[in-house]
Amino acid sequence: MKYQIAVIKGDGIGPEIVSEAMEVLTRAGERFGHTFCFEEVLAGGCSIDAYGEPLTEHTVQVCKGADAVLLGAVGGPKWDAVPTEKRPEKALLGLRSALGLFANIRPAMLYPILSDACPLRKEIIGEGFDLVV
Repeated sequence: MKYQIAVIKGDGIGPEIVSEAMEVLTRAGERFGHTFCFEEVLAGGCSIDAYGEPLTEHTVQVCKGADAVLLGAVGGPKWDAVPTEKRPEKALLGLRSALGLFANIRPAMLYPILSDACPLRKEIIGEGFDLVV
C-alpha cells in the first residue's frame, strides 16, 4: 500500500525526532510492503519565522489531503515574546480544529521502583499508577 504522510517537523528537538521517525516508517514499509510518501510542511515557530504565522492554510490543506500527519514538538523560548494569538502552540489548536480532532491522550505510568522520584505523597500513589488522561 502507498500512504501520503504530511510531515511537520516542528521546533527544538522536533526535527531530529521526526527525521528518525520517518526513517523507522521507511524501514517498516520496506519490510511489510508499504510505501510512504512524505510531504514536509511548516507549523509552529518555524512557520512563524518563515511566514509570520504559526499555521498556514497551505499546511492545513496538505494535512487534510494526507493519510496521516507526523507531527513533532512545536514552540520554544525563541517565541516566548510573540503575542498570544501568534504563539507556536496555536498551530496545534488550529490543526486539531481543522482535522476534527478532539482528544489529546496522555498516558501516565509510575513504576513502583521509581516511586521515590514521584512528587506525590506515598498514600496517593500507593504501588504506582497506570492511567490515561
